Amino acid sequence: MTARGWFLFSLMGVIWGIPYLMIKVAVDAVSPPVVVFARCAVGAALLLPFALRQKGLTRNVRDHWRPMLAFACLEIVGPWLTLSDAERHLSSSTAGLLIAGVPIAGVVAARLFGDTEWLSMRRVTGLGVGLAGVAVLTVPHLTGGDARSLAEVLVTVLGYATAPLIAARRMKDVPTLHLITPCLALTALLYAPAAAATWPSALPSGHVLAALVGLGVLCTAVAFVGFLELIKEIGPTRASVITYVNPAVAVAAGAAFLGESLTPAIGLAFALILAGSVLATAAGTRPRKAPVTGAAPQPSQADGWVESA
Repeated sequence: MTARGWFLFSLMGVIWGIPYLMIKVAVDAVSPPVVVFARCAVGAALLLPFALRQKGLTRNVRDHWRPMLAFACLEIVGPWLTLSDAERHLSSSTAGLLIAGVPIAGVVAARLFGDTEWLSMRRVTGLGVGLAGVAVLTVPHLTGGDARSLAEVLVTVLGYATAPLIAARRMKDVPTLHLITPCLALTALLYAPAAAATWPSALPSGHVLAALVGLGVLCTAVAFVGFLELIKEIGPTRASVITYVNPAVAVAAGAAFLGESLTPAIGLAFALILAGSVLATAAGTRPRKAPVTGAAPQPSQADGWVESA
């Protein structure tokens, strides 16, 4: 990987590991709708000029509005609210680790949506190991308000795992900015009434304002542009490995800035989820079918066939 590739990879590993910290800071002073509205409004405003510079924005929205709407609901409208609300009761470390189960949920979602991709024993084992990690992390919280928060994070995980399937199948030719910018603008518009109704009567502290701005600028606008450049530099498969870096950043940030404890259970859960995600999304070669006796050898698609992660 080039020096630019390593820089972008490191940047994205950090940028998408700190939203949990910023959300935790923000929801202590403002409502979840305000958090979602501020993040989307700032992100859309920053990305819109760049999206307009790429010709065809209006045409892409007109031709793909249905899958765009589905993507927006599953990737942003629902998950960003449920995640923000969940962090009112869960630590940022716990939220970050649970979101690390997205690659595992993605494998399951792909199968449910008719993906015929072969699952090796290694990937099946990864699913089991990852789910064990989620269990270690969630069992102590299955009471009171924590149970609701865990359900909200589960909704977030399912949305994050399903939305990319829609983008890959229905909008693979739509430029990233043409997809993300309208989705952010739509979400901001939808949450504007709820944000106005719950807007704080007094100006939040500097830390809260910095968290809201950071979510919009760094974790939304810069993050999407950076991820796009990373994909161009090293390809989508290797770029997705940042998913395994983000939870470590989330746990470290929560411990360093919020004083969240690093318990043995958190360490065990992190190891299991990380190992399970790597195994469940790892590329593997499909077994070759034995040639029919007496038939002339035929070229097989299995030759050189490698599963996509």
